[in-house]
Amino acid sequence: MNHDNLKGRVAVVTGGGGVLCSGFAKDLAAVGVKVAVLDLREEAAQQVADEINAAGGEAIGVGCNVLEAESLEAARQKINETLGVCDILINGAGGNSPKGTTTKDTLELEDMANKAEGVKTFFDLDAQGIEFVFNLNFLGTLLTTQCFAKDMVGRENTTIINISSMNSFKPLTRIPAYSAAKAAISNFTQWMAVHFADVGIRVNAIAPGFFSTIQNAKLLYNEDGSLTERSNKIITHTPMRRFGVPEDLTGSLVFLCDEQYSGFITGIVLAVDGGFSAYSGV
Repeated sequence: MNHDNLKGRVAVVTGGGGVLCSGFAKDLAAVGVKVAVLDLREEAAQQVADEINAAGGEAIGVGCNVLEAESLEAARQKINETLGVCDILINGAGGNSPKGTTTKDTLELEDMANKAEGVKTFFDLDAQGIEFVFNLNFLGTLLTTQCFAKDMVGRENTTIINISSMNSFKPLTRIPAYSAAKAAISNFTQWMAVHFADVGIRVNAIAPGFFSTIQNAKLLYNEDGSLTERSNKIITHTPMRRFGVPEDLTGSLVFLCDEQYSGFITGIVLAVDGGFSAYSGV
């Protein structure tokens, strides 16, 4: 598809040093967008920017903490001076914490009477861990949008894309904090779409399903290359019978950024999950 109208626009991608969000940055650069790669780890952001520049694109790497307004403002000033004001905001920074995770799918009576060592139940979830997950996913999106959307208000063809998750449709076992935080992102996406409609900003979200990357290979596969028990459950409940790969997100991303194709679309959460969220299990 032709996306020439995106050439020269400026995109800000938070969490840009990670696997999926670095892919977003590279995908946008490939269609001529100038990209600011933001990450808490400045070296990771710069590495992605260097790869984009080496491939003929235009990018800068910026160290930024999405939970600190001062850090976001410093990043905004640097981007405005170097690339120009933001046209496309990708709120990709997020993640989970072991402190907001249980070790079993369900609570068992024996866990209350004689809990084995290393077992973490609902009653052991750490409030600070839950707070960290909500802050990183939800508050990080809110603060980042407050910072960069100021430059988007009243301008044509500006868009915000939040990164939700298929957990937002149906919560996965063991990760209540992350699932709830991503559900908040989906809800917030709809709220922002309405709130910003009169000032010209479209707001949508992408909800990736299970993706196979180098970083999570040990979680998805055993040492012999076979699927783990949890991975087998995932594939069994994925109608397309495979994990996603980063390239599966490219079309959705560029489609939502380009008003030629999605100019009348705002407030949606686009699931890219091989049908996982649609399958009832029977």
